[in-house]
Amino acid sequence: MAIAAHQSEAEFLPQLLAEEGIPSVIQRSRGFDVPEFLAAGPRDVLVRRREELDAREALLQTGRPGEPPIFQAPDPLKLLGALLFAVAVGALVLWLGFR
Repeated sequence: MAIAAHQSEAEFLPQLLAEEGIPSVIQRSRGFDVPEFLAAGPRDVLVRRREELDAREALLQTGRPGEPPIFQAPDPLKLLGALLFAVAVGALVLWLGFR
């Protein structure tokens, strides 16, 4: 199973696999199967278990990793710094507004 970031990428990956003779199916990832998301949200590209290694190899040869992480957690220190900066700017605006 490969994970595509969105619908456009999900439609491209099966074409790459088909060139290698590997059939595949696209489905919305769990938790993103709401029709209102339209083309947004990750998709799973499914292949037969016996063709999984061949599919991974084909995707790796194209420069596309087999299973990249969809969501990466932000760096906690950068997040804390941005939050403190936003609070400081907000406090400054309020302080100037009340003067």
